[in-house]
Amino acid sequence: MTTYGYARVSTKDQNLDRQIDQLKAIGIEPRCIFFDKASGKNFNRASWSSLIEQLKKGDLLVVVSLDRMGRNYTEIKEQWQHITHDIGADIKVLDMPMLDTTKTNDSLDRRFIADLVLQILCYTSQKERESIHTRQEQGIKAAKKRKVKFGRPAAQYPDGWEQTYKMWKDGQITATAAMNSLGMKRTTFYKLAKQYEQKKD
Repeated sequence: MTTYGYARVSTKDQNLDRQIDQLKAIGIEPRCIFFDKASGKNFNRASWSSLIEQLKKGDLLVVVSLDRMGRNYTEIKEQWQHITHDIGADIKVLDMPMLDTTKTNDSLDRRFIADLVLQILCYTSQKERESIHTRQEQGIKAAKKRKVKFGRPAAQYPDGWEQTYKMWKDGQITATAAMNSLGMKRTTFYKLAKQYEQKKD
């Protein structure tokens, strides 16, 4: 039996040291610790894929917390089932002792409890997502009734726009000079110029 550890952070700027130290502290060899610096929205991660390829029946996978595996509980459940049922390996989540399928005399009970807890977590996560979505829809409907406008606010014409615009169109100044005079970026200047011309038409 080989014990593996897995650690993950979402971005390259985040530090993996705390997770790796916790995995080493329970005796996992550094060569058996896999890690990714990637989003947890799915399992398309290089090190995770390599780890799954190496896992064999009787092996143990340890993570510090469930969200280090990922953020999508539906996919976590699928991966959990694949590891514990298809491969026949075990999983232990350090900060949630009930999520531990380590084989003991009551192996069947442990697996049942772990699977049940995972099901509850997935259900809770899904209900929370649905609740957030419902609240967002209700908020949008209420805002529309109050005639709240959505999207980016329209760019405002700066002071002196009409005079500067006319001088530019008449060829008295260059576009760059007009932008500098108005303190505007090129993209904003041309966007407002287009809007202004359409408005005049």
